[in-house]
Amino acid sequence: MTQKTFAFFPEAAFGPALNSVGIAQAVERKGHKAVFLSDPGFVDVYKDYGFEAHPVNLSEPMPPEQMAKFWEDFINSHIPNFRKAPIDQLDNYVKECWEAIVDSAKWAEKDLPGILAEIKPDVIAVDNVILFPAIKQFGVPWVRIISCSENEIEDELIPPHLSGMSVNDKAGHAAFRDRFHEVIKPIHDDFNEFLKTTNEAPYETGEFFEASPHLNLLLYPEQVKYERAEPLDPKRFQYLEGCVRQDKDYEIPTFKKNNDGPLLYVSFGSLGAGDTDLLKRIIDLLATTRYRALVNVGDYESEYSDIPDNIIIGSWFPQPSVIPQVDAVIHHGGNNSFTECLYFGKPAIIMPYVWDGHDNAMRVEETGHGFRSDRYDWTDAEMIEKIEACLNDKDIAARLQKTSAHMQSQNGQEKAAKLLVGLVED
Repeated sequence: MTQKTFAFFPEAAFGPALNSVGIAQAVERKGHKAVFLSDPGFVDVYKDYGFEAHPVNLSEPMPPEQMAKFWEDFINSHIPNFRKAPIDQLDNYVKECWEAIVDSAKWAEKDLPGILAEIKPDVIAVDNVILFPAIKQFGVPWVRIISCSENEIEDELIPPHLSGMSVNDKAGHAAFRDRFHEVIKPIHDDFNEFLKTTNEAPYETGEFFEASPHLNLLLYPEQVKYERAEPLDPKRFQYLEGCVRQDKDYEIPTFKKNNDGPLLYVSFGSLGAGDTDLLKRIIDLLATTRYRALVNVGDYESEYSDIPDNIIIGSWFPQPSVIPQVDAVIHHGGNNSFTECLYFGKPAIIMPYVWDGHDNAMRVEETGHGFRSDRYDWTDAEMIEKIEACLNDKDIAARLQKTSAHMQSQNGQEKAAKLLVGLVED
């Protein structure tokens, strides 16, 4: 068939961005062209992987480095709120996030029509939580990618998105939904007014996006899927069973101490690295143990001194190359970290702080693939106990081995590419 152009538009976060990179790599392996629509601050991320990228302003234009600093400062300003339960984050962190997200949709509408007319994509894949009307209206198949937790697509039987609640806490589900709708209503009303200006129908309160009529791709693997009251139609909804990108090789360095000890990887993502007090506490604890650890400290390396001999810190690690080589992972519950641990069969302790990290933390524990941990309210003994269970629990190991084998046999990248190409086959 003739070469087609596939445009990817992930939100400005490394989880969705790198997931789309993995799918785009597979699309290009099939002989097609992949391009990216990008927040200006992420353009170089895609270019570094060899892709063409077109900046789309999602806020008041500013230099890319200033944009990156904006979100870093935004996250850091909310660190006190990370001590709160998810329902108590609704009227602070979540509210401010949705205000920014709605603004991003308004800004994008200024740039998108012209950019789409220029690149003339045959398919557009969007990994975001909000509708961009210009994409829906462009006239080619558009695909929604759900790289965050599966409950982004609501169902009465499953916990509401962002709640971090157990599937069995039905009273909690209702309370969270009610509070979410109460907090979000003024923002939602504003969004519906914007939709009116683009000739789009308003959404029900609490909804900011819709499922695509063409194709929806979910990242969750079979073993952690929720049981729904209304199963998703496989003609429109396909699970990618994890979708891990290729990244540069990584050689584990030599540690001055405990070089034969169990190897841990600790990462709270590029934005979560701003919680330096928590990372320092974990480092101090691990310094007293038989373990060794690679610790992602993001842009904050200068704030660390006297690093223990069994710890190596770095500003960034190629996770898909690191995780297969470690024994256990401590992370924040971001979508890539969550699925990569499952894909490579590695037990995880998830210490969530925002967004779908709460849901993934509960899910990893409910399905027996690791542990949820409060971010701050834990003792050294409790953390060591969880780490030891990750290293020695035979049931967890067997479950992870089965999940990993299933995910790797499915080849989520190739599956996604095949489905996308199938939308425009001659």
